[in-house]
Amino acid sequence: MIQIIPSVSIVNGKIVKVTRGNVEAGKIYDQSIVDMAKNFEDHGIEVLHMMDIDGARAGRLMNYDILQTVAGHSNLKIDFTGGISTDGDIHKAFEYGASYITAGSIAAINKDLFSAWIISYGREKITLGADIRANNIYIRGYQKDSDINVFDHIEHFYNKGLKYVKVFDLDRQGSMEGPSFELYAKIQERFPDICLLAMGGVRSVEDLDRLNDMGVFAAIIGQAFYEGTINLKDVERFLVKS
Repeated sequence: MIQIIPSVSIVNGKIVKVTRGNVEAGKIYDQSIVDMAKNFEDHGIEVLHMMDIDGARAGRLMNYDILQTVAGHSNLKIDFTGGISTDGDIHKAFEYGASYITAGSIAAINKDLFSAWIISYGREKITLGADIRANNIYIRGYQKDSDINVFDHIEHFYNKGLKYVKVFDLDRQGSMEGPSFELYAKIQERFPDICLLAMGGVRSVEDLDRLNDMGVFAAIIGQAFYEGTINLKDVERFLVKS
């Protein structure tokens, strides 16, 4: 059964909707992130994906205080991402309440370091973040094209023991146009043992059913929850306690 993971993007301490990688034009949500997290938890959600957009752009952790607050007021497991560039960043993320970390930019910039993290921290704790546009990896909070092909990128770490990869199609982000089903199918065919976390474009329960039928490990959902096209009641049948 596919895992349903809500996502929150943090900019200047606020939850922000980002569309197609455009942070500046993002919509700010007034909801308390703690209240939102508790609501997710009350409905059976177990994992929250927290994106520190400020940190991703700066190349260092910035919104760890929000991570600490959510971790301290809920029992959610938090997958924290954004600005993780050093071992110190990982230690800090775990210290402030993260259960897992996802790293993207550093994996493109320093492949050896990210490969070492898979071994040092364990493949259950480390997810490769692949933010893409036209199949190229983008880094530093969606700002820069790395000129690295997503399939080559995944293959490099797959051969070094990678278990989890989050593939985030920036052209589908906040678009409500549906996930990149064909891309995900190609990734699963090429890397049959990978646990794929699909992000970007999910707009309906029907999308979730299709991803589930494909065998996708998890769907990370943002705008669809906030705008009400998917509600927590809709996804209860996917929320099987581990």
